[in-house]
Amino acid sequence: MSGFPDDLGQCTGFQWDAGNADKNWELHQVSQGECEQVFFNRPLVVAPDLEHSEREARYAALGRTNAARGLAVVFTIRGTLVRVISARDMSRRERRIYEQGKASR
Repeated sequence: MSGFPDDLGQCTGFQWDAGNADKNWELHQVSQGECEQVFFNRPLVVAPDLEHSEREARYAALGRTNAARGLAVVFTIRGTLVRVISARDMSRRERRIYEQGKASR
């Protein structure tokens, strides 16, 4: 996976900021559980989010929930925890990228 952070495989759980969790639900109707499911389902397409990585490394993940909902999830890694910053439905462009990523496996 291009840009896949080496330490993602070492993560032991998730760290949730109440504001981010509420924002994801209020703006995009994405639950915490759906965000977490993306990381356990394959394929997972991950790339560095260089534009927003000034203070800490951020990544953009494209994946599916258990109900096959396609989500774009921006996250960082703090210690051994994944911290979700934002999550929403994949755009048309992101769906194409995700499908291309699936086909190349």
